Amino acid sequence: MSLTRILMFCFLVSSSLYVKAQQGYYVAGQVLDAVTMQPLQGASVFAENTTLGTAADAAGNFKLYVPNGGYDLVVTYTGYATASKRISNSETNNGTLQFLMTAKQKELDDVVVVATNEVKDGFAVYGQFFLEQFIGNSQNSKRCFITNPEVLKFYFSKKKNRLKVIAEEPLKIENKALGYNLIYALDSFTHEYATEISVYTGNPVFSEMGVGDSLQLAVEWLNARKAVYKGSMLHFMRSVHQQNLTGQGFELKLMVNLNNEESVFALKDLYGGLRYTKEDSTQVVDIKPNVPKLGVIYKQAKPQHTYSAAFPKEPTAFQFSTLLFTKDEFLSIEQNGYFYEQADLTTSGYWGWIKVADLLPNDFYLQ
Repeated sequence: MSLTRILMFCFLVSSSLYVKAQQGYYVAGQVLDAVTMQPLQGASVFAENTTLGTAADAAGNFKLYVPNGGYDLVVTYTGYATASKRISNSETNNGTLQFLMTAKQKELDDVVVVATNEVKDGFAVYGQFFLEQFIGNSQNSKRCFITNPEVLKFYFSKKKNRLKVIAEEPLKIENKALGYNLIYALDSFTHEYATEISVYTGNPVFSEMGVGDSLQLAVEWLNARKAVYKGSMLHFMRSVHQQNLTGQGFELKLMVNLNNEESVFALKDLYGGLRYTKEDSTQVVDIKPNVPKLGVIYKQAKPQHTYSAAFPKEPTAFQFSTLLFTKDEFLSIEQNGYFYEQADLTTSGYWGWIKVADLLPNDFYLQ
């Protein structure tokens, strides 16, 4: 098969499996030094967790087209603290956005940490553990690699029984299972050994890997992305927004603590139980469940074998995750599945197990 025919076939296959949103909007702005007010040419501007990005020109100006919905617009520049603003086609941005960037200043706490707790040969000691907690243990994680691990610094506090990991530069990640390159600006990673809980924050941006003339690889990546999307948090949020949870294979359960035991009840009126409201003018959906903890069942796929092996008491016939909502706070969902405030929602179970190796960009669409 000729290269032209391969590329045409790949295009047709990809178009049948996932498409970009057809309608969108432009966001424009300027990136300046907060002190001198001089433009920062070349500053990276991207919609977080997407393949969408650009760079500021000589005057610090940028313009970016994104599909309808919400995003965290992130700006990075070497030597400066990362800045971000939430954007949405549901909100009117008059004129241009202005990002006033401030130079990084090493905090006293970091100086103390470096002086007392840095682990010599940290990656050799803690690298494998970090990769399991950050990249993950899924099937895809076996083909997902950090190509610049030397930028990672490891600190262990005996007093707090805590591991902290920071990156001096953005991590460069190759996900050969899904066909994406990631630039991940890791803010911090912490693991509390007392609770066995790992928490990390950062700003990822995706780009497509090239397939060359390999039709087999193109189809493999498309099928892998399709499998990851189905049952994902992104899939769930879009299904909530569209009021199509049942049609997409999701089932919700109320999880209530009664007499010091957790009881599970069926949620028959899905959208009444979520206290679902939708603003017609903005298309933003707000939910605030009647109870703070929900169980989410995805019935159209089983959990991966590695998950079932690690958690033998968890269901094996379907994927089961839990959502814990901050009390008395509404969660807002945009039409592309972006939700906020993201700190108001905690995941555990299957979704809690999913890590970077199974992330899809938020501009991925399945048709």
